[in-house]
Amino acid sequence: MIVNCLAYAPHRPPRPVTMDGISDALCDKETFVWLGIADPTIDELRKVQEEFGLHDLAIEDALTAEQRPKIETYGNSLFIALRTMQMVNGDIEEGEVHIFASPQCVITIRHGKVRSFAPVRERAESAKHLLDKGAAYVLYAILDFVVDQYSEVATELELRFDALEREIFTDQFDNRAIQKLYEIKARMVDLRGAAMPVEGICSELIRLHEDLVSKELRAYFRDVQDHIARVVDTVDVVREMLTTAIQVNLALVQVSQNEIVKRLAGWGAVLAVPTIVFSLYGMNFKSMPELDWSMGYPVTLCGTVIGCAVMYWRFRRAGWL
Repeated sequence: MIVNCLAYAPHRPPRPVTMDGISDALCDKETFVWLGIADPTIDELRKVQEEFGLHDLAIEDALTAEQRPKIETYGNSLFIALRTMQMVNGDIEEGEVHIFASPQCVITIRHGKVRSFAPVRERAESAKHLLDKGAAYVLYAILDFVVDQYSEVATELELRFDALEREIFTDQFDNRAIQKLYEIKARMVDLRGAAMPVEGICSELIRLHEDLVSKELRAYFRDVQDHIARVVDTVDVVREMLTTAIQVNLALVQVSQNEIVKRLAGWGAVLAVPTIVFSLYGMNFKSMPELDWSMGYPVTLCGTVIGCAVMYWRFRRAGWL
């Protein structure tokens, strides 16, 4: 679905153009077109290919999601694939964005649950002096928007971990905490896999594509690199803390189980005294002198109680009961 199609030129306001009018708009070498598409069909992409002269392999990549984050050069245009992650009503949603970029076009193709780029367009159009520098500023604004969403997700996951870490050390210990920790760790792995390649993409744009990224705009792409570095640092720190928390969680579970085993062993030892005594005198032998002794029963009973009491006192003192 075509979301928007606007033509931009220095010192002129943006103007909507139709798909059929793109070729005419691009006759002016200072003009570039920003085309936005969501969940495109093959017919829509073929039309885009025809208007912008895009490579067949790039169109094939753009048609399907599940692309790894990357940047590739096809003739005079670039193809960039990004994975997106954003917070929506407390949930983390993932999607994918494909971008075609050249000095005269920026084509954004959204797959899945990707936030609208309307805020990006408003931001770019409000900075007219930067937008006049060409399509590269729009590309920067898109990358920065995606990276800001990474930061939101990283912050949310860090907050979830902090809350869970406090829960681990409370008296109301929950064995399900280990599952929650693994869920956060899995999300962190996904976030790192999405964010890390963006640093390389920005580096290549700065170093190898001077025709698109002017010297004035390189600082903006370096700023995106800096934001990515902070996101990755946050992810790495939290992942390390998660690993430690999982180990602590397992250790606490082991300690709890050991306490239960100690108590069972202690009570087993206490109960072993009457078990041995009563088993001994429960045997059906005729020659047992104590059976004919008038004090046999009270002595045996008192001895059993005293034996149990001594065992209980010893284990209680040792902290087993």
